Amino acid sequence: MKEFWDERYAEPDYVYGKAPNKYFKEKLDEIQLGEILFPAEGEGRNAVYAAKKGWRVSAFDISKEGREKALKLANSEGVEIDYQVGKLPDMDYKAEQFDVIALIFTHFSPEDKQSYFAEFRNLLKPGGIIIFEAFSKEQLDVQKENPKSGGPKNAEMLFSKEELQTSFSGFKFEEFEDKLIELSEGKYHNGKAAVIRFVATKP
Repeated sequence: MKEFWDERYAEPDYVYGKAPNKYFKEKLDEIQLGEILFPAEGEGRNAVYAAKKGWRVSAFDISKEGREKALKLANSEGVEIDYQVGKLPDMDYKAEQFDVIALIFTHFSPEDKQSYFAEFRNLLKPGGIIIFEAFSKEQLDVQKENPKSGGPKNAEMLFSKEELQTSFSGFKFEEFEDKLIELSEGKYHNGKAAVIRFVATKP
């Protein structure tokens, strides 16, 4: 996985664009400023947007190439982000540190996914918010029609509403959608795609 992402992010262009994810931007703009975490943040488009809005930003990814491009983007926009390279167990975040965790196309390996979600619950403050958008299991069929939409080809890395409701049981889901959308995010997220989106608050 690390080699795959280093190779992808070593491409000269920002492969998912420099603009923030539309759903993330729409939801973040409604939330009072605080401290936010971006797991698997890649080239930094969402983290840099949050920093420009005044959020205190932490991010991590397994790709050093992603970090380099994220810091370059942050510098060009005149903001700072704390961006570490590694997996979640390597990070030094504190329990109940974050007001928001943004999970935007964060498709973790099957062996890490549930332990990561449990830790995200721990890192979020009471009353803290998860903003989530990622590919649903239906994306496997959509990929056959539209390979340019992207996403993992391993069904275990994709999501169902039932799985997410279990992973974040006890949270209050402000909205929860399973739908087809049109993506326009750089080279690798284009056209019709099957996603799950939600905003949920920790009790």
